[in-house]
Order: sequence, then C-alpha cells, then structure tokens
Amino acid sequence: MTSHPSYRQSIEGSLSTKIGDAGLSRGRLTQWLTLLTPRFKALEEAAQADSFAHFRILKDTADIEETRAAYDKLAAGAETVVILGTGGSSLGGQALAQVGGWGIPGDDGDAAGKLPELRFCDNLDSRSFTRGLLSLDIPKTRFIAISKSGTTGETLSQVLTAFKFIEDAGHAALIPQIFLGVTEPAKAGVANGLRELFSARGIPLLPHPTDVGGRYSAFSVVGLLPALARGLDVAAFRAGALDVVKQLSAATMPEDHPAAVGAALSIGLAKDLGVTNSVLMPYSDRLERFSAWYVQLWAESLGKNGEGTTPIGTLGPVDQHSQLQLFMDGPATHLMTIVRVAEAEGADRGLTIPAALAAEAGAPYLAEKSIGDLVAAQQKAIVDALIEAKRPVRTIDVPKLDERALGALMMHFFIETILAGDLLGVDPFDQPAVELAKKLTRQYLAA
Repeated sequence: MTSHPSYRQSIEGSLSTKIGDAGLSRGRLTQWLTLLTPRFKALEEAAQADSFAHFRILKDTADIEETRAAYDKLAAGAETVVILGTGGSSLGGQALAQVGGWGIPGDDGDAAGKLPELRFCDNLDSRSFTRGLLSLDIPKTRFIAISKSGTTGETLSQVLTAFKFIEDAGHAALIPQIFLGVTEPAKAGVANGLRELFSARGIPLLPHPTDVGGRYSAFSVVGLLPALARGLDVAAFRAGALDVVKQLSAATMPEDHPAAVGAALSIGLAKDLGVTNSVLMPYSDRLERFSAWYVQLWAESLGKNGEGTTPIGTLGPVDQHSQLQLFMDGPATHLMTIVRVAEAEGADRGLTIPAALAAEAGAPYLAEKSIGDLVAAQQKAIVDALIEAKRPVRTIDVPKLDERALGALMMHFFIETILAGDLLGVDPFDQPAVELAKKLTRQYLAA
C-alpha cells in the first residue's frame, strides 16, 4: 500500500500473489518501476527546482486573488452563471464544482440557495444550446468563455450565437458587463479569435497559462472559476495537489510514490498480460465528473502511435448493474480502480430503515441499516468479488472527500499519466490526431 495524507492506494488485488497468473508479479512490477526511474527523477528534480509549470502553479496566490476579483465583479447580481468551453476547458471545472454539489439531483452543496445557478455548456448541440439560451433571464445571467488557443470552433460558435441572441433580445449594451473570457495572452503573429472578439467589445479577459495544456489546466484559472462559483476553497484544492508534489520531491525511488506505482502497474498489466482497459469507478456522486475528467486525461495523453490503454469512466454502485458483468466475466482486459470514500457520517449517512419495513419488503438484511451502510458494504464487496474472479483491482481510499482530497487525486493522476507516457514512449502533452480532426472540420465548413 502506498499512502498520502488525502488518500491510500493499494494494488495488492492486481498482483499475482492475490489473483495468480491474472496479476502482475512483484518482480515484473519492480522491473517496470526501474524503467521509470530516469523520468521519475527528472520530475522529482523539476518539483524541487520549480521548473515545471504544472507544479509551479500550485504555489501561486496572485492569480487566485485576480480570479476571485474578476469573478466577484462578474457575478454581482447574477442568478445564473454559464460556462462555455469544451474538453479540458470544462471537465476539470466540472469535477471541482461537483465536489460542491453541482450536477447532483437533490444536492446543492453547503451553499444551497446562496449562489447563482451554475451551468456548463461543454457539448455542442444546436437544440439544447438554443433552448438553454431561451430559458435565461439575460440581465441576470453571466457567461464565462474558456479557450486556451482562442480558436476552438465549438466555443467560438457558442460565444457568437450568444452574442447574436443577446443582441436580438435588445441587450447588446450588457455584453461587456455579463461576459468574461479566459484565453492565452496575445502573441505576435498568432490569431486568437476569442481575444479579438472580447477585446473589441471591452470584455474582461483572464490569462490562460501558455505552458499548461487544457486537460492539465484544472489547477489554473480554468478550474478556479467554477470552484469559486460553487463557493469552494481553491487554496485548499491547490494545497492537496502540492502535498502530492512534495511527496514526489521527497521520494527516493518510484516505488515510494503512489502515482509512479500506479503507472508501472497500469502499463505493466497492459504490456505483459493484455489488460488494455483502465476502469475508474468512484463510489460517490460527487466524483462522477472526476471520472469523466480522468477519461480525457488518460485517453488524450496516451493514445498515440498505436500505444495507450482505453479508459472507461463508471460510477458505483449504479454501474454494478450495467457494466460489472462484463468486467468480471467478459474478456480479462480490465484493470479496475475502485475509489472508495469513507462512510458518510451524521445526516449524510441516511435514515435507518426500520426492521419491520425491511421484513415487509423481503429484505431483512436491510433492517436497522441505512443507504450509507449499504454503499459501504458494496465498496468492500466489489473488491473481494473482483479478486475472487481473478480480475486485477486497485483501491484508492479517501478518508474525507473535500477540496484538498480532490486536488490530491487530480495531481496523482496527472503524475501517473505523465509517467505512463514515458513507459509507452509517447508525449503525454500533445494531441496530434485531435488537431487533424479540427483542421478537417474547418475545411468541410469552408466547402
């Protein structure tokens, strides 16, 4: 087991000592970890020297205050905040916002009724976007448009459509007050449509870090804005990530860090045993979008040159009833990562079910138990069941799900992904195939 203050990782259920030939031997795990040593040491040195932007940003405080001031000014008098952006410009923010209760039926977090409604428009669909605009009270709505390059077609089309809608509704004069943009600083000779549009209209802009890509941008202004919109502690979010980086700085070898162990396990299972799917299954509604965020991070970073494993985002316990049959009894190609959140306490644990009601329903095992008790039992049972079925399983236990814990989990998977890229021989920071699709899309529109 490899531990961190905000989570504990165990890979025992993925090793041959537990699941026989279906698991990785400790000897092979050690060999994969040894292959990681040069890249691990380079990351360690970068962490110590503050030379890696993805780590350096965690110590920044000036951008927090700048972002907070811009958001507070924008949100004054707002009933709804709409975030326009796609992929890495949205998923990290969604994962953060959900820890604050966003997107969960019946749960509005601890700030219920005190904050504007938050909407993410991340997928492009003309019907839903148009109907969404029609549902808004424009003078009481605020828009945040996020695009690192400022040229993302989906985001630009949303912005331009919103401009047109607002102008047609007779509110053109409000546009400079109800919009905020996030994009890269101006570069000589580099077009940035979002910057040009917003600058021409006097709309405020916040700088997107030039050296941090979209899917790695959750710790930047891209994640801070949605977090502030949900009243979250953004300093604690960064502090949780910094804890993971400090652990990296202090580590002697890859086996001393949970993320390095995770990378060696994932790629070792894929290369040695054909375990080519990586399933993330958190047992908490507040981690559903975190699972979606992970899918983009892993897929877009590692799926290159014929390499990579396929990430699958799921949610427990609901996906026990939809996908677990495949994972346990289909092809032996899935590494299961079960994220278990500590048992709920107090009112969050749920009402105790009276014995008489349980007996009437033919479910005496639920007598004097709560929903919290049932989920806690399921989190344990699924791991044992997977081990019995000889399917590799890793557990990540989170004692308390809050901003600090989410920051730690995100940084864990940042580092795990970067190191997995090294083992696969791919650059985890580019996305050449995606760029090709964007180019072809523009060509088809022009035709």
